[in-house]
This record gives sequence, structure tokens and C-alpha cells, in this order.
Amino acid sequence: MNPKPELLRVALHLTATGIPVLPLRAGKLPFGNCPACARSACGDRPNMKVPGPCVCPAPCHGWAAATTDPMILRSPEWARAWREAAAVAYHPGGAGLTVVDLDNPAAIAWARETLPATRTVATTRGEHWIYRGTMQSANGVRPGVDIKSRMQYARWLGPGTGIITELPDVVRALIVKVPAPARPAPRPVIAPTLAGSRECRHRTPTYLERGIAMAEQRITEAHSGVHTTVYRTFLAVLSAHGRCGCLTEAHIARLFTVAQAKGESPRHCTDAWTNARTALGM
Repeated sequence: MNPKPELLRVALHLTATGIPVLPLRAGKLPFGNCPACARSACGDRPNMKVPGPCVCPAPCHGWAAATTDPMILRSPEWARAWREAAAVAYHPGGAGLTVVDLDNPAAIAWARETLPATRTVATTRGEHWIYRGTMQSANGVRPGVDIKSRMQYARWLGPGTGIITELPDVVRALIVKVPAPARPAPRPVIAPTLAGSRECRHRTPTYLERGIAMAEQRITEAHSGVHTTVYRTFLAVLSAHGRCGCLTEAHIARLFTVAQAKGESPRHCTDAWTNARTALGM
């Protein structure tokens, strides 16, 4: 029995455009690992989260088996999978893409109001919105919304319509878990000076200046997870200097300014600062 020619043709066409593909069995699931790879006994594939020595020629390890090599797709080791395949999947991260999987009409309505327009593909229950750029994958980032990019696969349902645009920060921010605001009411953008009677254990303004400069650099160099980076940076600064009286309004303003330059709103800055103080019992 030969592999299903229509699915293999689709797969070969996608690999010609640089998109890594793999077959899916019934239920939209990848094929299970072979006996030698069961329960990661082989050490997994080199491009997985826990890289290993696996060089198994079969389509094992789910998304990590995706390939752009037509010789592998046509190989005898893949023939059984193609005979039993129900669909073709691809690895978005391997193609430099991120798929926002919208599972219902409410999720689609949210995307149309919130996200920049990009290429869309109709699915059984909703739509895939495809962006150029990669990020961490995550399920359930909001009701009816999954992110498929690195370490994840997506069903190939056709080329879709529209022009692929760059992955926006609003999508990257969906996977960031920020502590809930300590107070529901907004606070001023600049927090008050943290005066205190304790002498700074570092005893030198140079140490504080270096700490503030490093904090500014950490926020400036954040490429993803900006909300979390800002919160953790504020937490570190307050932990070191929040009670000794040497942290002034000028220092705090510098931190808020660099955070806002990365796209944080004044409200987000204030909430992050408040949450950091609360976490330290201040």
C-alpha cells in the first residue's frame, strides 16, 4: 500500500518553501514514538527542550520530527506513517512563524479588536492568525486562544488569505504572568521616596549607581516578557535599597522612564512597583 499521495504532495510542497512538516494520525495527533524511543529512552531529538542523541529515522517525538528534507519524507521509515496519516502538520517555530489559534467566534472577535491584521486561515471551529516571528508556545492564554510557535505543531489547513505581518508585542505579552495589582485604584506614576533610618549596607553611592544602571540595562535589553522583566527588576532594586533611604525619586523615575520606553504604560509601571513593595512587605 502506497503513502497517501495527496498528503505527501502537500508535505513536499511545504518543504520546498522551507516549512518543516510531519504527518498526523486520526485525532490530529502526531505518531507515537517507536519502541526504541518510548518514554524518551533514546534521549530525545537534538532540537527538543531536553536535547539528546536520537537519530531515529522514523517520525518520532511529535513536533520535533518535523523536517524539510524530501528524502526523509519519502523514506521507507516514514511510509507507514503516511499510509495511516489523516492530515499534514507543520512546525511554526521552525518556519519562523507564530500561530494564534482562535477556537471560537468570541476569540475571533477579540482578535479583530485587539491584534494587528495578518494572514488568516479558517479552521474547523475558528481561525489561525499567522505572524512572522517566534515565541514560546502556550495553551489557554485567554479563553479560546492558544499560541503555537516553538516546541509545538499546527495543522496545515491551506495558505490562508492576507499578508503575514510581524509578531506584535501584544501577542508576546499574552504568555506573561504578571501579579495582580495590589490596589484596584491607580497610583501616581512616580512612587514616593523610600526614606528610612537604616544605613545602606553597601556604604557607597557608587554601588547604588551601578545597580540602577544595571537595572536600566536589564529592562532595555528585554526582547520578550517585558512585563515580567520590569517587575523582577523593580523587585531586585527594592530588595537591595528599598529600606536604606538611599533610593530617591530620581532613581525611581529613571527606572520608570526606561520601562515606558520599552512599551510599559505608566499604570503598569506603578502596579509593578506596588506589587514589588508588597512582595517584600514594604
